[in-house]
Amino acid sequence: MQIKEEGIEIMSDLVVEKQGTILSLTLNRPERLNAFSEEMIEKLTAEIKQAQSDESIKVVILNGAGRSFSAGGDVKTMGQASGPDVYEHIGRLNECILAMQNLEKPIISAVHGFAAGAAFNLALASDFIIASEESRFVLSFSQVGLISDGGGLYFLTKVVGPHRAKELLFLGEPMDADTAYKAGFLNRVVSLNQLKDEVTSFASRLSQGPTKAYGKMKKIVNDSFHLTLEQVLEQERLTQVLMVETRDHQEGISAFKEKRKPLFQGK
Repeated sequence: MQIKEEGIEIMSDLVVEKQGTILSLTLNRPERLNAFSEEMIEKLTAEIKQAQSDESIKVVILNGAGRSFSAGGDVKTMGQASGPDVYEHIGRLNECILAMQNLEKPIISAVHGFAAGAAFNLALASDFIIASEESRFVLSFSQVGLISDGGGLYFLTKVVGPHRAKELLFLGEPMDADTAYKAGFLNRVVSLNQLKDEVTSFASRLSQGPTKAYGKMKKIVNDSFHLTLEQVLEQERLTQVLMVETRDHQEGISAFKEKRKPLFQGK
């Protein structure tokens, strides 16, 4: 079911709202703490892919409705799926994670309440995480005899290294926001009543920047995990050749010379 209102499209499991150059995607199963459903992940993937070709979108915000960001996988359905069902489900989640990584635009995850299991990994797949002080992060897969999915074994290791990652994965103990911030997972921690304003302000600031340059830097940073230094240097070199021809670069130079704030257009 879809309901459309002034810039807001409400799908049963996802709310899509566009305000100017900012696209807000809200996981919308509050009665289940926004546990993932097939529809939610499929719609989220489709919206992120569409954002890549929509030049009017500069920044994407990922939120959760109700009391939490997301509980991740739906515990209610666990134990009922066969191996082939799980293969298909994780395939859909993987497509979403890759779409987020390949989107050459910033993605901000606004986390409150719980970000558990694959939802924590979904947040890690974004480019920035801003969380409220009461938020909690937990990778609870081991508690039900599973391994982490949704890219957790990749992202977690890149942030904290293999030893700390294995402790978090094996023990499945929750982290509070302060611990997650000190570990390097979070960009900012604010009070719950400041979260929306902080995320909106941060997204607005990004949307006014050289978003084409942001996208290229995001791609190279993401690629750097499997490239050699020589390969990264060459990517920087080839990309910079393209960047010097952009309107944003010319505007940046003009603004610098004229001692004014640049008006970037992402072109």
